[in-house]
Amino acid sequence: MKQLSNFYKEYKVVFFFAPLILALFFLFRLYDLTIIPVFADEAIYIRWAQVMRAEPTLRFLPLFDGKQPLFMWLVIPFLKLISDPLVAGRMVSVFGGLGTLVGIFLLTLSLIRKASVALIAALLYAIVPFAVFFDRMALADSLLSCFGVWILYSGVLLVQYQRLDFAMITGMVLGGAFLTKSPAQFFAVLLPTAYLLRISFSKKIKQICLISLIKQVALWLVIYFFAFGIFNILRLGPNFQMIALRNKDYVFPLNHILTNPFDPFQFHLKEIWEWLGALLSWPIFLISFFGILIGFRKYRRETVLLLVWLLIPLLVQAEYAKVFTARYIFFSVPLVLVFSAIGLFAIYEFLSRRVVHHILIYDALMSVLLLGTFAVGALKLDYQFLANPQAAPLPRRERSGYLEEWTSGYGIKEVANYLREKSKSQKILVGTEGYFGTLPDGLQIYLEKAPNITILGVGYPISKISEKLENSLIDSRVFLLANSSRIILAGDELERVKLIASYPKAIKPNGEQEKLLFYEVLR
Repeated sequence: MKQLSNFYKEYKVVFFFAPLILALFFLFRLYDLTIIPVFADEAIYIRWAQVMRAEPTLRFLPLFDGKQPLFMWLVIPFLKLISDPLVAGRMVSVFGGLGTLVGIFLLTLSLIRKASVALIAALLYAIVPFAVFFDRMALADSLLSCFGVWILYSGVLLVQYQRLDFAMITGMVLGGAFLTKSPAQFFAVLLPTAYLLRISFSKKIKQICLISLIKQVALWLVIYFFAFGIFNILRLGPNFQMIALRNKDYVFPLNHILTNPFDPFQFHLKEIWEWLGALLSWPIFLISFFGILIGFRKYRRETVLLLVWLLIPLLVQAEYAKVFTARYIFFSVPLVLVFSAIGLFAIYEFLSRRVVHHILIYDALMSVLLLGTFAVGALKLDYQFLANPQAAPLPRRERSGYLEEWTSGYGIKEVANYLREKSKSQKILVGTEGYFGTLPDGLQIYLEKAPNITILGVGYPISKISEKLENSLIDSRVFLLANSSRIILAGDELERVKLIASYPKAIKPNGEQEKLLFYEVLR
């Protein structure tokens, strides 16, 4: 009974605050989930999921572009339950974020052994704009982040208990990460570093037990056996080799560090700093450095482990990434938040010892004021994401891709609704710019089962009416959909179309504004 009482006293704060954190998480993830329109990669992934659902023999379709298919496989059940395909795709990321939330709580609890610090880490994940933004997008990065946290957590448990069942579970989780995205290789390489928790950094260095080390190595081999066995499922589909080939489009060769080590390394480090500051909010990001200092003083081995998992992927990507955006470092965000939670809790302990003591209401008020001071910037940005994304101070590259350029899908759903209505009484042919991406995939996801509608990519830039569109005028009503920067009709060609609607996107810094132009081709 005494042990049960002590357990309740230690974790009663968890029982009280966990539902509130979950409520905040779902509020920030589910409210007006489609306020940001479909993004290019989202359109591709959801379209693949629709095709894979319709044709079981194409379940490995993403491999032709070198993409792992687990995210698309998980979208398929949601397509059966939710009519809006964009919501269906984004729900996978919402639940991926939920997995990360639970994982960051358990990871922090296992390393720091304080329920309050674990709760703060979970609360920060629920509200930081970085997580709010990408947990609401139908991209694989939220799912990868979830796997990363759980792999580290299960790796820690494996080192602590050295059990075969933990090794098997860890291998399955790592296999899931391999089926999600190629950066899962970082998790495989870093997994043995969890053994740092068994090494003492004191002056009197303790000998590592040889039997324990041999047992641990055997368990790691079990993990890799399961993980690579799951990964090799992809060999059942065609184009397995495309994963390695497409990876070369995104990273420099290994000898890049010998030929040009500071380009783009220095530029990417600057980007990482800006992304973490802007999308975590600067107070939450900067307090993580204080948390690192506290960690070295109180939790040295745990801090070294977290820093290894945080810094090695960031530094390697900064050195070798050809294409680099904020979502590529998203799986590192939970580790930053663990340090932020340590720093915040240390400040709370310092204030509670000097201001008031043993008065619950004052402790609660102090906690709210402390968290509010550090989180106000994050909450303001969250509000902008949910109410008016175009007003949110996103980093330049993210704002451009998701809100301003051709990759942003403003107007596509409205066009789809218009065409669906018209197709009830006549045949429709829609020509779109490009062959792959926001168009035509973004339109196809909304019109998958619409009767009498054919969607045809005609390339870009569009300088004249395609012959295929002209020939279809005989028995169909023909439309043309393109972004203003990708269509250059003039003279007689311009007179052959009628503008039905124009959908503006976010204004660029130079004052220009991309628009989605919806034309009808005249007979």
